[in-house]
Amino acid sequence: MEIKRYPVVKNDPLQGWDSADELLLSHVRTLNLAQKRILIINDHFGALSCGIMGQDITSYTDSFVSAQAIKLNSENKIHPIHDLNALSAIYDYVLIQIPKNMSYFEDILCHLSEHLGPHSQVICASMVKHLAPTSFDLLNKYIGETTTSLAKKKARLIFAKFQKSKIESPYPKSIQIEGFDEPFVNYSNVFSREKLDIGTRFFLEHIPQGTFSKILDLGCANGVVGRKAQLLNPKSQIIFSDESWMGILSAKANNVQGEFLWTNCYENQPAHSIDLVLCNPPFHQQTTIGDFIARQMFQDAFHVLKKGGILRVIGNSHLGYQVLLKKIFGKSQIIATNQKFIICEAQKE
Repeated sequence: MEIKRYPVVKNDPLQGWDSADELLLSHVRTLNLAQKRILIINDHFGALSCGIMGQDITSYTDSFVSAQAIKLNSENKIHPIHDLNALSAIYDYVLIQIPKNMSYFEDILCHLSEHLGPHSQVICASMVKHLAPTSFDLLNKYIGETTTSLAKKKARLIFAKFQKSKIESPYPKSIQIEGFDEPFVNYSNVFSREKLDIGTRFFLEHIPQGTFSKILDLGCANGVVGRKAQLLNPKSQIIFSDESWMGILSAKANNVQGEFLWTNCYENQPAHSIDLVLCNPPFHQQTTIGDFIARQMFQDAFHVLKKGGILRVIGNSHLGYQVLLKKIFGKSQIIATNQKFIICEAQKE
C-alpha cells in the first residue's frame, strides 16, 4: 500500500512513513490481534492504521494533517479521534509513535492510565536519533518497566506492560503573560506551553491597529496573538486557525469571542474574505524541517486576503521569509528586526 502525505503534492520528495513505522508493523504482525482492542496514537500519515486495517482499531491524533492523511490512505475507512477524552474502555494493545513533545507524551500516558489493564501492552516506536531519554522516564512513571528491541534501520521499539495506577493528567496548565490581565490556558501539545517564546513576545509589540473587519490568527496555538489583536482592534472579528486540536482548545479557552477552525493552514477557505493575517509559521512538521508549511500559509493568506489586505509575519532572520513573500505577493518589506527575528509585511494589490 502506498502511503501518501497530506496535502498531496505532485512529485513529493518526502515519504509518508519511516523505519519506526516499518519496525512497529513488523512486530505487530507477529501478534495475535483477533478480538483485541487496539489503540494507535500519533500515526503520522496512516502507515500504522492502514497497516493493520481490518482489526478492532481506534486511531488518535491531535493533528488535522495526520487525520486527513489517515482518512485518505484508508480510503475513508478509518476516522481518527482527536480528543484524548474520547478514549473509551480498556485497550489490549497501544501502539505509539513517540512525539517530539514530551509534555504531550506525558499527557497521553496519563490519559492512557485510565484505559489500560494488567494485560495491556504499550509498544512505542521512534527513530533512534529522535528518541529522548525522557521517554523512558515517563513510561516507567506512568505505565511500567520498559524493555527495548534491537535497533533496525536506525529505529527502535520500547515495550511496557501496565503496572501502575490511574492518574490524572497535569494538563492543561495556566501561565501568566505580561501585558494581559487573565492567565492563559495551554494544553500539552501547544507551542511554547511553559512560557511565552521570545519570537511571539517581539511580534506582540508589532500588532497593527486599523479598520479591519476580519483578522486571521493563522497557526494560532494558544491564541495570544489574536487576543492582542482583539484588544487593539475591538470592533474586528478574529478568526483562529490551527492544525493542532489542542491549539484550538487553548485558543477557545483564552478568547471569549472569535471563530475557531481546526484545519491545515487556512486551506479551502473563501477568497477575498480577510483584511489582516497575522502569522508565526512553524518550520517543522513532526521531525521534518522545511519551509513547506510557511509556503502554504503564505499562499493561503494571499488567497483569502481582500485587495489591499495585509499579511504580517515573524520568523528567524535566517529563514528569509521576505524573499518567499515577494515571490507570492510581488513585493514585501521588513518592518521590524531585532538580533534574532524579522517581522515582514506583504500587501495584496
